[in-house]
Amino acid sequence: MNKITLVVLLNLLISGCSTPEKKVKIPFYNSADFTTIWNSDSVTHHIADFSFQNQAGQKVSLNTVKGKIHVANFFFTICPSLCPRLMDSMQKVAKAYAQDSSVRIMSYSVMPNRDSVAVLARYAKAKNINLPQWHLLTGDKKQIYDLARKSYFADENLGVAKDENNFLHTENFILVDSQNRIRGIYNGTLATDVENLIADIRVLKEEEN
Repeated sequence: MNKITLVVLLNLLISGCSTPEKKVKIPFYNSADFTTIWNSDSVTHHIADFSFQNQAGQKVSLNTVKGKIHVANFFFTICPSLCPRLMDSMQKVAKAYAQDSSVRIMSYSVMPNRDSVAVLARYAKAKNINLPQWHLLTGDKKQIYDLARKSYFADENLGVAKDENNFLHTENFILVDSQNRIRGIYNGTLATDVENLIADIRVLKEEEN
């Protein structure tokens, strides 16, 4: 047996013994308890439509993120402790996909009566938050709170009846795919969760291509 034949046989043996790399998958979520669902045919929950204004005074709706992946969080501009940490974490997500038009960030103010368009514009300038990638949103408080709790499941103790008078504050980032289905929830104060979010966006992009 010559050397070339031996090398070919060895390569065939190695390739035959190696297992194909499994494609990474991320689950779907239908309910506020975030029970994982792996079959897309079982998904019934989608983010509801909305109409708010961003830091430029532009109307923003679900159509703004049509066909795009988006990450949502909830904040307010005068938050002294948690929000700055969360927005710093979201900056890492924004930086990772700064040149990617298929990924958007939606940050909803939970104090919309104070966080006017002008206030959000100043905040965006101070934090170097740029459109069209990253929208800071304000509007009707009840609509924002309903969207947060009923669509994004972005509140603690969702089994307890609440309305817009019960202050909403959450450290979670919510990953939504291009079909408006929830695909992940991440603690924005944890570096490992933020890295997982960045990686999962990449998985979604591969899934949707």
